[in-house]
Order: sequence, then C-alpha cells, then structure tokens
Amino acid sequence: MIIVPAIDIIENKVVRLTKGEYDSVKNYSQDPLEIAKALEDNNITHLHLVDLEGAKNSKIMNLKTLEKIASNTNLIIDFGGGVKTEQSLIDALNAGASRITCGSIAVKEPQLVLDWLSKYTSDKLILGADCKNNMVATSGWLEVSQLKVDDFINKYLEKGFKRVVCTDISKDGMMQGPSFDLYKMLIDNCDSKLELVASGGVSNIEDIKKLYEYNLHSVIVGKAYLEGKISMKELGLLQEKYKC
Repeated sequence: MIIVPAIDIIENKVVRLTKGEYDSVKNYSQDPLEIAKALEDNNITHLHLVDLEGAKNSKIMNLKTLEKIASNTNLIIDFGGGVKTEQSLIDALNAGASRITCGSIAVKEPQLVLDWLSKYTSDKLILGADCKNNMVATSGWLEVSQLKVDDFINKYLEKGFKRVVCTDISKDGMMQGPSFDLYKMLIDNCDSKLELVASGGVSNIEDIKKLYEYNLHSVIVGKAYLEGKISMKELGLLQEKYKC
C-alpha cells in the first residue's frame, strides 16, 4: 500500500478544508515546495496535489505550484482540481504531474473523459469518486449528484479505468477516522480490478494500519500530518514497511 500525503493549494499556499467547506480554510504554509521536500526527505515517494481554487473555478489556478514541486523533487504527483479541458490536462502533465484525477468532469462530461482515457490510458488518469452519503459529489464538493458511488465506479472500471480515489466528504479534515464501511462496500461491490485509494479522516498511525488490512492500493493522508498528529518520519517508516 502506498502512503500518499496530500497538499491542498489555494493562492499557492498549503491549506486544508473541513468537510470540503471553503469557508473553513486553514492555512498551514506559504511554501508548498518546502513541505514537499520535507516529505521526500522522509522517504515519501508520492504526493496528492489538489488545486482547490481550480476545483471551485473549473480551471487550473495553481499550475506554477505543480511545476515548482515537480521540477524540484522526484515525487510522483497525482494532480487534481480544475482539469476540465484536454488542454488543461496537457498543461498539468507538461508541468510535471504523473497522473491526473478526473472528478467532476467524469460526472458531467463522461464521453470527454472516455476520450481522454483512450488517448492517455489508465496509467495517466485516476477516477475521482468523492461522495457524501454514498452519492457522488462534484465541483469542489459543492454539489451532490444522484449517482451512487459504487455504480459510478463500476461504470468507469468497465471502460478501462483502474485506479479510483474515493473521499467520504463527511470524514475529510475531521481526523475522526476513515470511512471503513464505505471502503468495505466498494471492495465488495466493485470489479476486482479496482485499485482503490482511500482518502479522508485519517487521524493516526493506527488508522493507516487498519486500512492496510483492506488490501487498498493507496491511502491519502492530509490534515493529520500537517497538524502533527502523525509525523513525516512515521509516515516514511510505515511506507518502508508497506513498500510495494
């Protein structure tokens, strides 16, 4: 299982939201690169970079931050937020993203995403399936659709997606534990080729250890390490233990 720390960006600053609410912004750092380098120094290999402004405004707003981190570290970067056109996808890849998360766009313009999949393959694209009460949420989590999250995921797995990052919005930023029931449901109900990435609610090392038992592909850790509830050193040591 890969441990993937998250860096969420607004105005080129590291922030976190609570339950995806933009009026709950908390600033952690003026320098995302400094945090990225510190993670790399602690044997972390992957990064989940989210342009929260981009997600809200439907266009990438913090491309320079992606480019800066990618050009100054060897981190494998999963990038999301504001990728709504093929040009924006190309821009993010050219800026150094290893993979692009397709979230809202996969709900609102499925044919476009399938066209991207045929051109760029599942090696470059991750399906974002964030949800609230098991229903898919979009637009920086400001809208909730009528799509059941397991049905949504299975539809895209049939088309060729493999990796899916799923955040239970009610857990995100709360540090009250991940949505274990949600991930068990998805593992039980989705195609066996699913590479599931858990996100939201991780509060301590024990949460990560429990998620490891679910045979997940990856787990994203955000607020817990920024708040010092889990140290970067602890994350790095656990990653060495769980190395794929």
